[in-house]
Amino acid sequence: MEGISMRKKISVVVPCYNEEDNVKPMADKLTEIMQGLDYDYEIIFTDNCSKDATRQHLRELAAADSHIKVLMNNRNYGAGGRSGHNTGKYCSGDIYIHIACDFQEPPELIPEFVKYWEEGYKVVAGQKIASEEGKVKYFLRSLFYRIINLFSDIPQYAHMSGLLLVDREVLDEWVKTDDDIILRNAIADMGYQVKLIQYVQKKRRSGKSSYNVWRYLTFALNSMINTSTTPLRLMTILGFAMSIISFIIGVVYLIMKLTMWYYFPTGSAPTLIGMLFLGSVQLLFMGILGEYIGVILRKVSNQPGVIVGEKLNFEEETSEEKEEQEEKDGVL
Repeated sequence: MEGISMRKKISVVVPCYNEEDNVKPMADKLTEIMQGLDYDYEIIFTDNCSKDATRQHLRELAAADSHIKVLMNNRNYGAGGRSGHNTGKYCSGDIYIHIACDFQEPPELIPEFVKYWEEGYKVVAGQKIASEEGKVKYFLRSLFYRIINLFSDIPQYAHMSGLLLVDREVLDEWVKTDDDIILRNAIADMGYQVKLIQYVQKKRRSGKSSYNVWRYLTFALNSMINTSTTPLRLMTILGFAMSIISFIIGVVYLIMKLTMWYYFPTGSAPTLIGMLFLGSVQLLFMGILGEYIGVILRKVSNQPGVIVGEKLNFEEETSEEKEEQEEKDGVL
C-alpha cells in the first residue's frame, strides 16, 4: 500500500514542569536519536501547567516538527500518576518510552533499550546503581525501596528510574488500571520479564527539581498503600499483642498492690506513660487507616480525569475519546 509506512512506531513520552531550559535540548536530542533508528516515531511532551516559558517553547517545537506533539494540562496532575496515565492513552506507537526532561537519565541509552525489545523483552527499565545528585538522597531512596519490598505483597524493582520502555501490550494493560497506579508499580504486579539496564544517574542539566521532601514523602506513602495491605495486618497483630501485654501488666499491678498494699504505691507516672504510649499508637494506626480510606475515597468519588487544555499535532482522537463520542451519538 503506497503512502502508508509499515515501520514499527516508537512513542517517546516526556513529562515536564518548569523546564524552559531543557525542553528544546531534549527535543533536539530525542529527534537525533529517533532519526538514527529504523522506526517511525512521535515525541509527546506533557506539560503540567508550567509557570515559566516552557509552554511557549513547546508551541514553537510543535510548529517546527510534526513528530513533536504536546499535551498541556489544565493543572499539575503529577508526572507519574494521573498525568502519565492520561498521556499513555494518546500514544500510538508499538513501543512506549518514558524519559524525564531534566537529562538525569541519559537519552543515549534508548537505542540499547529498543535492541532488547527487539530481542523479545516487553519491559526494559533503567536502574540507578549510583547518583551524582548526592549520596544522602541515594541512601534515602535505597532505604525507601527496602521498606517497600519489606511491606509490599509483590517484590518491587529497586531504583527503577524514570527511563522506561514497555511494549504496546503492557501499555494497554496499564491504561486499564486506576489513574493513580504508577507504571513502575504496575509492572511488578503484571509479572512481565524485565530487563534492567544499569547506569549512574547524572545531575540535572538545568533548573531545579519540583520535588521537595513533602512530595517525596507523598510518593513513598502512595507507593506503599497501592502495593501492600501489610500495614493493615501489622496493625491487627500489634493491636492484639498490645492488648494481651496490657492485660498482663494490669493483672501484675493488681496482685502487687493487693499483696503489698502499704509498700507498693502505684503513683501516676506509670498510668501517664501507658496512656501516652497507647495514645500515640492509636494515632499512628488512625493515620494508616486514613491513608487507605483516602485511596478508597478517590476511587469511589468519581473525580474528573486529567483535563488537557491544549493539544498540538494530534490529528486523531484517542480510542477513549472515540468511544465517548460514540456513546453520546447513541444517546442523541
